[in-house]
Amino acid sequence: MNKPKVFHGYYILIVAFFCLFVGSGTGFFGFSIFTPRLEESLGWGRGDMMVAFSVYTLVAGLSSPFAGRFVDRYGIKRVIVAGSLLTGAGFVILGFTQSLWQFYVGYILFGIGHSAAHNVAPITLVANWFKKRRGTAVGISATGVGAGGLIVAPLIGGWLIPAFDWNGAYLALAIMNLVPVIPLTLWLVKDKPSDMGLHPDGIQTVEAENEAQTPIVEGVPLREALGSSKLWLMAAVYMIFGIGATAILQNQVPFLEDVGYPALMAAGALGGVGLGSLIGKFVFGWLCDRIPPQVACAISFSLGVGGSIILMTVQPSSSLVLIWVYAILFGLGVGGWLPTMTMLVGANYGLTYYATIFGFVFMAHSIGNAIGPVTAGYMFDALGNYRLAFTIFIIMYAITIPLVMLVRRPKSA
Repeated sequence: MNKPKVFHGYYILIVAFFCLFVGSGTGFFGFSIFTPRLEESLGWGRGDMMVAFSVYTLVAGLSSPFAGRFVDRYGIKRVIVAGSLLTGAGFVILGFTQSLWQFYVGYILFGIGHSAAHNVAPITLVANWFKKRRGTAVGISATGVGAGGLIVAPLIGGWLIPAFDWNGAYLALAIMNLVPVIPLTLWLVKDKPSDMGLHPDGIQTVEAENEAQTPIVEGVPLREALGSSKLWLMAAVYMIFGIGATAILQNQVPFLEDVGYPALMAAGALGGVGLGSLIGKFVFGWLCDRIPPQVACAISFSLGVGGSIILMTVQPSSSLVLIWVYAILFGLGVGGWLPTMTMLVGANYGLTYYATIFGFVFMAHSIGNAIGPVTAGYMFDALGNYRLAFTIFIIMYAITIPLVMLVRRPKSA
């Protein structure tokens, strides 16, 4: 077989980038942009709306181990296509919703599709195609998460909702979940380099691959991994991180609007978080190839905590510069979780059952994502402000810094 002039793994990075771009931009970052508009239009409370976010993230998390098994059994391409169809269907329902139960159903479908098409499958795909440069490769593809926040969130708040109202904006997001992900997946995705007669990283021979490969565990089944305290500690770290960081992120836009900033400026700050996340995904992926991933993770969490504290100091008279300092620092902080989680799972449990074990850790992270925002929303409804909620969640966020340092990578295979 003639070897392609350009290593096909680089095309794989493009597919993974767009999967993560669409999933984060329309779901994770896009959710809170609709909150004030739905509150005005349908009269829903913020706590009730945040239930939908919790349902979406909880469903995404609980279905992640199953998505991992489907990847192992049916292949990555089929899982991405099926997941994209589900997320698109979810947004169609949201576009026509008039009651909370319809709102929840739409995000349930999106959550199931999100776990497959926008998390487990694309990350597993990148892990299969890169070994020596896996951290950097994951970081490059994961910049799609930050790019989603940087581009899609301001697009929703600044153009789609003003031009088409919230109903039309949801339908536009349905289209975005189908194009370009499905065409690119059908055209470019091959599960493993061996499917094309290639080796990971574009290395030419098996011998060179073995010499270049960083020693890792060959493969640990989930049942065996569940007996390891390290896996439970890893899951706890990312769950607590999800509670603290996501509660702040998903309530940032209404918080800034309550302070007195215009909706477009609040959405722009969310775009700033996306920019910081974009940079953070690449930087911390690159760092994971050079320092222990738990150390890189601790650094990223520290930046996020610092940014959160700055957000708490914002007043109506605060300079826009202060908001952007918060946004970039916080974005850098939340940018580290995906590359560090990917590297910690691969280093400790190998690739043979990677999708399933990654899905388990992502499930724990998603449970945290589900708990934080809805709790903050109901605390706001009860107290009329976010002061106490943000204080509690910043403390939880900070707890993850020493905890993640206890997750140590094996010294040898």
